[in-house]
Amino acid sequence: MKITQKQRIINYIREFGSITSWDAYKDLGVMQLGARIDQLQKEGYTFKTEWEHKKNRFGEDVSFKRYYLADMIAENMQHIPRTN
Repeated sequence: MKITQKQRIINYIREFGSITSWDAYKDLGVMQLGARIDQLQKEGYTFKTEWEHKKNRFGEDVSFKRYYLADMIAENMQHIPRTN
């Protein structure tokens, strides 16, 4: 059975913790990460995003999103005591 781009993205996030469009292109051959994320959201996945800001090779400011699976964030936060 062939693994779909969407499944590769989910597997990647579960293994490495997050993904950016550059990660998706470089490591998975996925060129339209935003479109795949949109499809995954329609299938019930929930993502948390963060904007990252860096400089490109020309010294220009660039911004891009880093995607996290919301359920993984909840799992990883369980060790932190809640204060009420």
